[in-house]
Amino acid sequence: MSITDDALRANATLAGDYDPAGAGPPAPKIAIVTCADPRLSGVVRLMGLADADVDLIRNVGTVIDDDAMRSLIVSTRMLGTREILVINHDDCGLSRFSGDDLVERLRAETGRYPIAPAQFFTFTDAERNTREQVLKVRSHPWISPDVPVRGFVFGVRTGRLTEVLVEDPVVPAAG
Repeated sequence: MSITDDALRANATLAGDYDPAGAGPPAPKIAIVTCADPRLSGVVRLMGLADADVDLIRNVGTVIDDDAMRSLIVSTRMLGTREILVINHDDCGLSRFSGDDLVERLRAETGRYPIAPAQFFTFTDAERNTREQVLKVRSHPWISPDVPVRGFVFGVRTGRLTEVLVEDPVVPAAG
């Protein structure tokens, strides 16, 4: 039996307790972009938030890429989300190797030269990466400046969030 088969069997039993009251249109209050690392699966609960209040957007490395931005734009412009959190974490797997190292490994193991993804968004400093991702969201013209965007690093050993303060860079006027 596979893990998927076991999950389907469990679903057949557990779905009997499913409450269809939550099947209405989504109306999140806050969007959280965080890593796909399983150690962050309980972050919504650890923040005391209800699942229905959170638009949870996950990808490896907490990257604000085209897909994450697409999700944030829909969440804020169409679903009513009023705040955005970017939650990175310490001990992230993407900080253990470089994108170039991974590309070389893939070439060696497969004998092929990939064209996509163009980059893997590896990083060495979770706080710096968080700042960069927050600034990407804040600078997007379709994310309203009225929507607060804040960044945090989750401690995988403590379960605590530490805020990463992000100053918007001052861009000198052209002239």
